[in-house]
Parts: sequence; structure tokens; C-alpha cells
Amino acid sequence: MPVHEGHRSRKKEQFRAHGLDAFADHEVLELLLYYAVPRQDTNPIAHRLMEKFGSLDAVFAADRAALEEVEGIGENASTLISLMFPLMRRIRASSGAHETILSDTEQAGAYFLDLFFGEREEKLYEACLDAKGRLLACHLVAEGDTESVQLNMRRIVENALKCGASSVLLSHNHPSGVALPSPADNATTLSVFDALRTVGVELADHIIVADDDFVSLRHNGLLPERKGNGYGI
Repeated sequence: MPVHEGHRSRKKEQFRAHGLDAFADHEVLELLLYYAVPRQDTNPIAHRLMEKFGSLDAVFAADRAALEEVEGIGENASTLISLMFPLMRRIRASSGAHETILSDTEQAGAYFLDLFFGEREEKLYEACLDAKGRLLACHLVAEGDTESVQLNMRRIVENALKCGASSVLLSHNHPSGVALPSPADNATTLSVFDALRTVGVELADHIIVADDDFVSLRHNGLLPERKGNGYGI
């Protein structure tokens, strides 16, 4: 058995016995790369990834082209690494999906922090709620810079009507910034508020997410005051 094959077997056994808590960050990458880089020692590749990107988080957030600039990273390895954040977002979003309650700002902020976890592109979601704040559906309605994306107001209204929503939450992310609204964010929020109001649906809030932080435009005073602190009607 080649030396690196014996090393792989020991690392796999270490994971089975102790989990990832027993691994340094570069060893996590080394173990992951076993499944995309056959018959090679992945330890040096893992070190090169850490040296280029600086942290485990930054490696998983890197785009495929940047990953493939690292010696030893080919198409299979870059695809596997790029899959990690979207996979974690999908798992988080599906957890408790049958009964997700977004009845106040803290619950909504936590939900959208999970939804945008590791997301590198700016996206805008519409969450449709019933009268008790229960999530009926969450729709991706726009991608890209909010200053250049033209929202389809008809689609937003139709989403709410098809769900029988009492209220709607908007949320978008600032991947490379802070969770503070721009003039374009405020204008978008007010436009959606007006469009939904014409069909008797309330825009309860617009949550902006950046890294591990979020801001509520309702709490910032952009949207009309409501009774209490919750979203339920």
C-alpha cells in the first residue's frame, strides 16, 4: 500500500472515531479532497489552499476559477469545494421546513441568516406568511446588484396571491458590505410595499443580511408602525 494510502486510512479512522473536532482546518480540507483527488497526497494541496485564501471559510467561499489556480485543484475538486456552502444552506433551509414561524424580527433574521449562509452573489427573496406568521413559501425573485436589477412587481404580487399570503417579508444580502440599506434598497422596499398594498397584502419587513448581521427596515422606520413587535396580523 502506498504511504499516502495508509495515511488516508488513518485520517478516515480518526474522523470516524472523533469527528472533525480532532482536525485542524487544513486537515479538514485534506480529508475532503480524498474524494476528488485520487492517488495523491492531498496534505500539500490543503496547505496551498489555506495559504492562498487565508481561512477555511474563505476557501469554501472562493469561486471555482480561483480554486483551480491552486496547484492540484482540478474540476472535480473545485466542484466539491464549491458545493459545501450551497449544501449547508439547503440543509439549514430544510430544517423544520414543515412549520417555520417568522412572527417577529429575530425569527426572520435568523431564518435569512441561514438562507444566505456562504452566499457570494446578491439575491432577493420573498417570504410569504399567513396571518400567524407561518412561512407558506419562499421565492427567489431577483439576483444581482439591487441598483441594476429590475424587479418584476407582478411576479411578487402573484407569488403572494397564489400562497394566500397575509403578509410578505423581503430579504436580500450584501455579500461584500455591511447590513445597511442603500437608497436603492429603500426605494425597492417602498415600491414593493405599494404594489402589495393594492391587493390587500402587507409588506411586514425587509431584512438586509451581511455576514452574521442583519438589519430590519421596519425597525429603521421605513415601513409604517404596527401594533406590537410581531409580524402576525
